[in-house]
Amino acid sequence: MKPSPFRYHAPGSLEEAVGLLASLEDSKVLAGGQSLVPLLNFRLARPAHLVDINRLPGLDRIYERDGGVAVQALVRQADALRSATLGRLCPLVPEALQHVAHQVIRNRGTVVGSIAHADPAAELPAVLLALEGEVVARGPGGERRIAAGDFFRGVLESALEPDEIATEAWFPAFTGPHGLREESRRHGDYAMAGAVRAGARLALFGVAPTPVTADPKDPARDLQPSGDIEATPEFRKHLVAVLTQDLFAA
Repeated sequence: MKPSPFRYHAPGSLEEAVGLLASLEDSKVLAGGQSLVPLLNFRLARPAHLVDINRLPGLDRIYERDGGVAVQALVRQADALRSATLGRLCPLVPEALQHVAHQVIRNRGTVVGSIAHADPAAELPAVLLALEGEVVARGPGGERRIAAGDFFRGVLESALEPDEIATEAWFPAFTGPHGLREESRRHGDYAMAGAVRAGARLALFGVAPTPVTADPKDPARDLQPSGDIEATPEFRKHLVAVLTQDLFAA
Protein backbone atom coordinates (compact mmCIF):
# COMPACT_ATOMS: atom_id res chain seq x y z
CA MET A 1 0.00 0.00 0.00
CA LYS A 2 0.93 3.64 -0.29
CA PRO A 3 0.36 6.47 2.20
CA SER A 4 -2.73 8.62 2.13
CA PRO A 5 -2.12 12.06 0.58
CA PHE A 6 -0.29 14.53 2.82
CA ARG A 7 1.52 17.85 2.54
CA TYR A 8 5.26 17.81 3.13
CA HIS A 9 7.04 20.59 5.07
CA ALA A 10 10.81 21.05 5.50
CA PRO A 11 11.42 23.80 8.08
CA GLY A 12 14.86 25.34 8.36
CA SER A 13 14.86 25.95 12.12
CA LEU A 14 13.46 24.44 15.29
CA GLU A 15 11.33 27.53 15.84
CA GLU A 16 9.82 27.19 12.37
CA ALA A 17 9.14 23.49 12.95
CA VAL A 18 7.35 24.17 16.23
CA GLY A 19 5.38 26.93 14.57
CA LEU A 20 4.25 24.59 11.83
CA LEU A 21 3.09 21.97 14.33
CA ALA A 22 1.18 24.64 16.23
CA SER A 23 -0.53 26.01 13.11
CA LEU A 24 -1.21 22.80 11.17
CA GLU A 25 -4.01 20.46 12.12
CA ASP A 26 -3.19 16.74 12.11
CA SER A 27 0.58 16.80 11.60
CA LYS A 28 3.41 14.35 12.35
CA VAL A 29 7.14 14.86 12.83
CA LEU A 30 9.47 12.96 10.49
CA ALA A 31 13.03 12.23 11.63
CA GLY A 32 14.36 8.72 11.00
CA GLY A 33 11.02 7.50 9.71
CA GLN A 34 11.68 3.85 10.57
CA SER A 35 8.59 3.72 12.79
CA LEU A 36 6.40 6.32 11.08
CA VAL A 37 6.82 5.36 7.42
CA PRO A 38 5.56 1.76 7.84
CA LEU A 39 2.49 3.13 9.62
CA LEU A 40 1.94 5.53 6.72
CA ASN A 41 2.36 2.81 4.12
CA PHE A 42 -0.17 0.57 5.85
CA ARG A 43 -2.43 3.60 6.39
CA LEU A 44 -2.46 2.98 10.11
CA ALA A 45 -1.47 6.65 10.38
CA ARG A 46 -3.01 9.22 8.03
CA PRO A 47 -1.67 12.66 8.95
CA ALA A 48 -2.56 15.59 6.74
CA HIS A 49 0.93 17.07 7.14
CA LEU A 50 4.48 15.77 7.62
CA VAL A 51 7.04 18.10 9.21
CA ASP A 52 10.53 16.87 8.29
CA ILE A 53 13.10 17.95 10.90
CA ASN A 54 16.14 16.37 9.25
CA ARG A 55 17.45 19.72 8.01
CA LEU A 56 17.35 21.38 11.40
CA PRO A 57 20.79 22.45 12.62
CA GLY A 58 22.18 21.60 16.05
CA LEU A 59 20.10 18.50 16.77
CA ASP A 60 22.62 15.75 16.02
CA ARG A 61 24.85 15.71 19.11
CA ILE A 62 25.56 13.30 21.92
CA TYR A 63 26.95 15.26 24.86
CA GLU A 64 27.39 15.24 28.62
CA ARG A 65 25.20 17.35 30.86
CA ASP A 66 23.78 17.29 34.38
CA GLY A 67 25.49 14.06 35.37
CA GLY A 68 24.34 12.12 32.33
CA VAL A 69 24.29 11.94 28.55
CA ALA A 70 21.91 13.80 26.23
CA VAL A 71 21.11 12.29 22.85
CA GLN A 72 19.55 14.78 20.46
CA ALA A 73 16.66 14.19 18.09
CA LEU A 74 18.63 13.52 14.90
CA VAL A 75 21.21 11.12 16.36
CA ARG A 76 20.94 7.85 14.46
CA GLN A 77 20.82 4.65 16.44
CA ALA A 78 23.95 3.37 14.70
CA ASP A 79 25.89 6.46 15.82
CA ALA A 80 24.65 6.10 19.40
CA LEU A 81 25.69 2.46 19.40
CA ARG A 82 29.24 3.51 18.49
CA SER A 83 29.33 6.54 20.82
CA ALA A 84 32.35 6.59 23.12
CA THR A 85 30.49 8.95 25.46
CA LEU A 86 27.56 6.59 25.92
CA GLY A 87 29.89 3.60 26.14
CA ARG A 88 31.83 5.26 28.96
CA LEU A 89 29.00 6.83 30.95
CA CYS A 90 25.89 4.81 30.13
CA PRO A 91 26.81 1.50 28.46
CA LEU A 92 23.30 0.11 28.84
CA VAL A 93 22.16 2.29 25.92
CA PRO A 94 24.58 0.91 23.29
CA GLU A 95 24.04 -2.60 24.66
CA ALA A 96 20.31 -2.22 24.12
CA LEU A 97 20.81 -0.77 20.64
CA GLN A 98 22.41 -4.02 19.52
CA HIS A 99 18.96 -5.58 19.91
CA VAL A 100 17.08 -2.92 17.92
CA ALA A 101 15.95 -4.26 14.53
CA HIS A 102 18.82 -4.63 12.03
CA GLN A 103 21.83 -2.55 11.01
CA VAL A 104 20.09 -1.03 8.00
CA ILE A 105 17.27 0.19 10.27
CA ARG A 106 19.69 1.54 12.89
CA ASN A 107 21.54 3.49 10.19
CA ARG A 108 18.47 5.66 9.70
CA GLY A 109 16.35 5.28 12.82
CA THR A 110 16.85 7.74 15.68
CA VAL A 111 17.11 7.11 19.41
CA VAL A 112 14.64 9.87 20.25
CA GLY A 113 12.24 8.79 17.51
CA SER A 114 12.04 5.27 18.91
CA ILE A 115 11.32 6.65 22.37
CA ALA A 116 8.75 9.18 21.13
CA HIS A 117 7.02 6.46 19.09
CA ALA A 118 6.27 4.74 22.43
CA ASP A 119 5.94 1.22 21.11
CA PRO A 120 5.49 -0.98 24.21
CA ALA A 121 7.57 -3.76 22.63
CA ALA A 122 10.56 -1.53 21.84
CA GLU A 123 13.81 -1.65 23.77
CA LEU A 124 14.74 2.03 24.16
CA PRO A 125 11.61 3.19 26.02
CA ALA A 126 12.25 0.48 28.63
CA VAL A 127 15.89 1.51 28.89
CA LEU A 128 14.90 5.12 29.53
CA LEU A 129 12.45 3.95 32.20
CA ALA A 130 14.95 1.64 33.90
CA LEU A 131 17.53 4.42 34.05
CA GLU A 132 14.96 7.02 35.20
CA GLY A 133 15.85 9.30 32.31
CA GLU A 134 13.79 12.02 30.71
CA VAL A 135 12.65 13.47 27.40
CA VAL A 136 13.14 17.13 26.55
CA ALA A 137 10.32 18.60 24.47
CA ARG A 138 10.07 21.97 22.73
CA GLY A 139 6.74 23.61 22.01
CA PRO A 140 5.28 27.10 21.53
CA GLY A 141 5.51 27.67 25.28
CA GLY A 142 9.19 26.80 25.43
CA GLU A 143 11.04 23.76 26.71
CA ARG A 144 9.90 21.20 29.24
CA ARG A 145 11.41 18.03 30.65
CA ILE A 146 9.27 14.93 31.03
CA ALA A 147 10.39 12.11 33.32
CA ALA A 148 10.33 8.65 31.75
CA GLY A 149 7.77 7.51 34.31
CA ASP A 150 5.37 10.19 33.09
CA PHE A 151 6.19 10.03 29.39
CA PHE A 152 4.61 6.76 28.26
CA ARG A 153 0.82 6.89 28.34
CA GLY A 154 -0.34 3.91 26.26
CA VAL A 155 0.27 1.96 23.07
CA LEU A 156 2.02 4.41 20.72
CA GLU A 157 0.93 7.21 23.04
CA SER A 158 3.22 9.61 24.89
CA ALA A 159 2.95 12.79 26.90
CA LEU A 160 4.07 14.89 23.93
CA GLU A 161 1.55 17.51 22.88
CA PRO A 162 0.63 17.72 19.17
CA ASP A 163 2.61 20.96 18.85
CA GLU A 164 5.74 19.67 20.61
CA ILE A 165 8.94 18.13 19.27
CA ALA A 166 11.04 15.73 21.34
CA THR A 167 14.45 17.37 20.98
CA GLU A 168 16.52 15.01 23.10
CA ALA A 169 16.55 12.07 25.47
CA TRP A 170 18.65 12.29 28.64
CA PHE A 171 20.11 9.21 30.29
CA PRO A 172 21.69 9.45 33.76
CA ALA A 173 25.24 8.19 33.92
CA PHE A 174 25.19 4.59 35.12
CA THR A 175 27.96 2.01 34.97
CA GLY A 176 26.73 -0.43 37.60
CA PRO A 177 25.26 -3.88 36.93
CA HIS A 178 23.11 -3.67 33.82
CA GLY A 179 21.80 -5.65 30.89
CA LEU A 180 18.94 -6.41 28.53
CA ARG A 181 17.34 -9.74 27.73
CA GLU A 182 14.53 -10.35 25.26
CA GLU A 183 12.84 -13.18 23.41
CA SER A 184 11.61 -12.84 19.83
CA ARG A 185 10.73 -15.28 17.08
CA ARG A 186 13.50 -13.96 14.83
CA HIS A 187 16.43 -11.65 15.38
CA GLY A 188 15.30 -8.10 14.78
CA ASP A 189 11.61 -8.75 15.43
CA TYR A 190 9.81 -6.96 18.20
CA ALA A 191 10.15 -8.88 21.44
CA MET A 192 7.41 -11.11 22.79
CA ALA A 193 8.79 -10.07 26.17
CA GLY A 194 11.88 -8.27 27.37
CA ALA A 195 13.60 -7.12 30.56
CA VAL A 196 16.10 -4.34 31.29
CA ARG A 197 18.26 -4.12 34.40
CA ALA A 198 19.87 -0.97 35.76
CA GLY A 199 21.29 -1.84 39.15
CA ALA A 200 18.39 -2.92 41.36
CA ARG A 201 15.82 -1.48 38.96
CA LEU A 202 13.92 -3.63 36.48
CA ALA A 203 11.85 -2.47 33.50
CA LEU A 204 9.82 -4.79 31.30
CA PHE A 205 8.69 -4.37 27.71
CA GLY A 206 6.35 -6.25 25.40
CA VAL A 207 4.04 -7.25 28.26
CA ALA A 208 1.87 -4.16 28.87
CA PRO A 209 0.56 -1.11 26.97
CA THR A 210 3.71 0.75 28.07
CA PRO A 211 7.09 -0.24 29.45
CA VAL A 212 6.66 -0.91 33.16
CA THR A 213 8.86 -1.24 36.22
CA ALA A 214 8.66 -4.44 38.25
CA ASP A 215 10.01 -6.15 41.33
CA PRO A 216 12.97 -8.35 40.33
CA LYS A 217 11.93 -10.88 42.99
CA ASP A 218 8.46 -11.34 41.46
CA PRO A 219 8.45 -9.63 38.05
CA ALA A 220 5.24 -11.21 36.74
CA ARG A 221 3.15 -10.06 39.70
CA ASP A 222 0.25 -7.83 38.63
CA LEU A 223 1.15 -8.25 34.96
CA GLN A 224 -1.79 -8.76 32.60
CA PRO A 225 -0.14 -9.12 29.20
CA SER A 226 -2.23 -9.62 26.10
CA GLY A 227 -2.12 -12.73 23.96
CA ASP A 228 -1.64 -12.94 20.20
CA ILE A 229 -0.37 -15.31 17.53
CA GLU A 230 3.15 -14.91 18.92
CA ALA A 231 2.54 -15.77 22.58
CA THR A 232 -0.17 -16.39 25.15
CA PRO A 233 -0.38 -14.20 28.27
CA GLU A 234 0.86 -17.13 30.36
CA PHE A 235 3.88 -17.63 28.12
CA ARG A 236 4.76 -13.95 28.32
CA LYS A 237 4.68 -14.14 32.11
CA HIS A 238 6.93 -17.19 31.98
CA LEU A 239 9.36 -15.35 29.70
CA VAL A 240 9.48 -12.38 32.08
CA ALA A 241 10.40 -14.63 34.99
CA VAL A 242 13.11 -16.46 33.04
CA LEU A 243 14.61 -13.32 31.50
CA THR A 244 14.68 -11.52 34.85
CA GLN A 245 16.33 -14.45 36.59
CA ASP A 246 18.99 -14.53 33.88
CA LEU A 247 19.60 -10.78 34.16
CA PHE A 248 20.05 -10.76 37.92
CA ALA A 249 22.13 -13.92 37.95
CA ALA A 250 24.67 -12.39 35.56
